[in-house]
Parts: sequence; C-alpha cells; structure tokens
Amino acid sequence: MFRFFENMVDPFTDYAEEDQPPRKIGPFLWAYSQPFKKVFALTALMSVVVAALELWLIAYMGRLVDILSGLSPDTVLSEYGWELLAVAIFILLIRPIIQWLDVALLNNAIIVNFGTLIRWRAHRHVLRQSVGWFENDFAGRLANRIMQTPPAAGDAIFQVFDAITFSLAYLVGAALLLFDADPRLVIPLLVWFVLYAILVRWTMIRVGPASKASSDARSEVTGRVVDSYTNIHSVKLFAHHDDELNYAREAIEHTRRTFANEMRIYTTMDVALTALNGFLVVAVVGWGVWLWMQGTASVGIVAAATALTLRLNAMTGWIMWALSTFFRSLGVVSEGMETIAQPIELIDRPGAFELDLTKGEIEISGLSHHYGRESGGLQNLNLTIAAGEKVGVIGRSGAGKSTLVKLLLRFYDAEAGRILIDGQDIAEVTQDSLRRQIGMVQQDSSLLHRSVRENILYGRPDASEAEMIDAAKRAEAHDFILDLADPEGRQGYDAQVGERGVKLSGGQRQRVTLARVILKDAPILVLDEATSALDSEVEAAIQDTLYGVMEGKTVIAIAHRLSTIAHMDRIVVLEDGRVAEEGTHAELLAQNGLYAGFWARQSGGFIGTEAAE
Repeated sequence: MFRFFENMVDPFTDYAEEDQPPRKIGPFLWAYSQPFKKVFALTALMSVVVAALELWLIAYMGRLVDILSGLSPDTVLSEYGWELLAVAIFILLIRPIIQWLDVALLNNAIIVNFGTLIRWRAHRHVLRQSVGWFENDFAGRLANRIMQTPPAAGDAIFQVFDAITFSLAYLVGAALLLFDADPRLVIPLLVWFVLYAILVRWTMIRVGPASKASSDARSEVTGRVVDSYTNIHSVKLFAHHDDELNYAREAIEHTRRTFANEMRIYTTMDVALTALNGFLVVAVVGWGVWLWMQGTASVGIVAAATALTLRLNAMTGWIMWALSTFFRSLGVVSEGMETIAQPIELIDRPGAFELDLTKGEIEISGLSHHYGRESGGLQNLNLTIAAGEKVGVIGRSGAGKSTLVKLLLRFYDAEAGRILIDGQDIAEVTQDSLRRQIGMVQQDSSLLHRSVRENILYGRPDASEAEMIDAAKRAEAHDFILDLADPEGRQGYDAQVGERGVKLSGGQRQRVTLARVILKDAPILVLDEATSALDSEVEAAIQDTLYGVMEGKTVIAIAHRLSTIAHMDRIVVLEDGRVAEEGTHAELLAQNGLYAGFWARQSGGFIGTEAAE
C-alpha cells in the first residue's frame, strides 16, 4: 500500500524547462506544484475530515457526560448500548483508517516526492547555467542551496496540510460547536482569535526575514568551509591553518548572531501565547460554568467546552510553531531561489540547429569580448584556421588565449563579432552539438570523483572496454592505472580518483584526461597546456601519440612550452587581444618580433610569456 501512495506522483516526470523561472516565492512554488494539484486537493479534504472527526469526538464526549449523569447504568445500557458499541467500533476501526489515509497522502505521496522533484529540477536548471555563472559563486554555497531548499519547501507544504488546513477547519468547527451549545460561548473564542491573529501576524512578519538571514549565513559558512577543503593543499602549503579558521569563524559567528535573533522571536511568541491561552481557558470554561450555575447549560456542555479549550490550548502552540516553521521554510526557499530561480542567460537561440561539421574550418571575424569590462580579453580578432590545420597560439598572460577558447566552446556569448565552423555561426547552433565536435585537454586537468573507467568513458560513454583501454595506452596511462588502488579495495580502472582527481599526481591526471579526449575522437582538438603537468620523459613518450591524435583534425594548441607548438603548421602570437604575428616557427624567428623574443628568453622549452616587456 505504501508503494501506491509513493507512486501517485512521478518526481521525474517530463516538464517544460523555463529559462526565466518565477522570481517570487508564490509563483515559484506553484510552478513546482503542478504535478501535485490533485494530490494536494485530496490531502486538504482529508485534513478537514480529520479535524471534523476530532471535533465530533469532543462533542460526543459532552453527550456521553449528559447521558451518564442523567440515567442509571441499566437504562444507559438498554437505551444507548448499540450506539456506544457503534461509536467504539468507529473509533477503533474507521477512525484509524481515515487517519492513515490522511498521513499516507501527506508523508508518502507528497513529502517523499515534492522535495525530490524540486531537487531534481533545481539541479537540472543549475547545470544549464553557463561556465561564467559558476565562476561567480562558491560551489559549496550553490550545492548547499540545492540541498536545503527541497526539504524546506517540503516542510512548508507539510505545514499547509498538517497544521494550517487542519487548524482552520478545527477553529471553524469549534466556533460552530460552541455556538450550538450556547452562542454566548463563542464571544471569548472570537476575542481570543483576534488577539491570536495579531500575535501570528507579529511573529510572521519577523520570522521570514530572520529565517532568510539565517539561511544566507549558513550557506556562507558552507561556501567558506568547502572552499578551504577543496583547496586544502594550498592551505597546508602556505601554513594558513589559523587564517582559514578565522575566515570560517567569522561566518560561523555571523550565523550564530542571525540565529539568535531568530530565536528571540520564538521566545517572545511563546510567552505571549501562554498568556493568550490562559485567557481562552478561563474565559470559555468560566463562562460555561457560570451558564451552568444559571441553569442554562448542562454538565455535558461545560465538559465539552472544557475539553475543547484545553485541546485548543494544546494546539495553539503547535499551530504557532507550525506557522513559524512554514514561514521559516519559506525564508530558506527564498534564499535558495537566489540560485535556483536565476535565469539562464546563455541559451540556445530559437530555431537553433545541430552543427553539421563536414571539414572543420574555423573562421573568426571581428571577435571582441572583455567580460563586461573596458579592457582585457579579445579586441577585434580576425583569424581563419583551415580544415585540418594545426595552429599554435601563444602570448603573454592576459593576451586573450583562454578567452579565445572559451568563446570557441561558447562558454560565453561574444560581445561582438562571430565564430564560424564550416560556415555555420556557432551562436546559431545548439551548444551540445558544438561541444560534441570539440575535444579539449585543459591545463587544469581535474577529474570527476569517480572511477578511472568512468572518467575515461566520459569522453564517449558508449565505447567498448577495449576502446577505452586502447585510449589509455595511447595516453601512456594504462600501466600506472593497473597499479592504482583506493581505500575501499577497488583496483585498476575501478579505483576512485578522489575529488578533482586529487589521489592522482598531476601527470597522472593529465594522462587520464588525454585518454578521455583520445576516446572522444572529436574532429576539432583544443590543447590548453596539454602536457604542462608531464615530465620530459613522459612528454616525449606521448608526443608521437599527440601528433597521431591530431592527424586529420583541426587543432588549436595553446602552450608556453615551445616543444608542443614549434612543429605546428602555423603559430599565432596574441598581444592585447589581437593577432600580433603569425607564421611558421622559422618565419616568426626571421621576423625578429615578439615570437623571436619569447624564443630567445625561453629556458628548457618554456617561453617567457609571463615576463613584462
């Protein structure tokens, strides 16, 4: 039976992705709630039914008191025996079934799936963001928001049906019950309700912002802590243990202060609520007793009114806490929306088509990009790379080399100009089809925290085991992979490489990355310091492999080590975002310009591109 409720909503159901999600919390939650509309309606109905049953039990207890106080035991048994038996059967059998339906809808159909749906769609939305978007935030803070928003949204929905709907139905029913007993008993209840509503409003106005501030502070702590853990090598290398502790302590102390401010609200609320509930009990029960003394109310009415107010006394704290939880959860969701509801700015244009790569010619025309600044990046770059041509790109730091690669992969949209591949503007094709045609080995050869096999197969998941091993052998990685073992006992290609490949040396990571690109076998190849982490012996061993991989491909190789570009068909020298020189190695040396100067200053195969003129 549990599976029936758990399968009422599929959290992974297809949906229309939005590039511009709602930025207000109501429309935001409403958009995520669409698959749950029927379940929400049924759950609300069951909450009302459960509240009605609670009130009926209290009313029946009053009737039972009147029956027992006015008749002898024999008369009660003869006249009301079957009624009492039916009520007992209802309480023992029917009421648990109704209660089970209510909690199963809430716990098994909604809570299990609602948070899952939000987490899945939020993660899917965030993965669509551009590389530049990720570069502007802590990975830890982003992950924290993805993880804490779904349970907070689930808590908010839970409180709507478990407390808010139930309590509203209960209060209306209580008023009707007291009115039916004696209309005058409703007066203190209404006075109490007005005061209670004022307290609720006072609390909720403050809880939402306070909760959001606490949630922001917690995310900041997570971001700082994860940043320290991710860069633990630098922390240890520069002996900044104490500095990192102080960096984290500052955020932790801010979290403590914001949480303390939030708790002050709850303390004030609890004290005020206790005083209000005391007024409710004294007013309703006292008035009921006074009516009984006047002979206008029965003992049963007084008993029912007493039970009702005591139940309300117990409920109000729970209701207030539920409302506080509701608004606190909305505060957490609101903070999470700063990530989850961010619009997707780098999107495929309407009507974008698949890149049809036939030759691999790259034409760059009037390309400019400064990341929104006035300088840096590229400035009116014009460059044509013929199909199958191998081009080396060099230049000082900041000359625009990395920007060129990022724009080619469309990690950013160019501010001006365009890039054509086989005559097709890359801004007009789908991003996935573009990147499938480009293989890239980066200087920062980070790996996924998965097995070596999974990392290599990332290049082409449908490759066979033999093809994967062949790629590893060509990258001079097979032998060291066979010797790998992780703490869980997994060996060889099954061994886990750690976060960002931290369990491997820099050279090993680079060779696994090379194997991945070799397996991908894309027609356009980008090498960004592809052998920078390799020692000379290993580099020499895979140099022939690299040239073999380049065969028949259009290649852009960015390097400071001249051994990787000196034999290219052409070398392009960038300066201040423009092409300053281009030609073969010999031609550029003959020009006695920038390239010749780099060559003259090189040491051990490295060029002095980082040095000032």
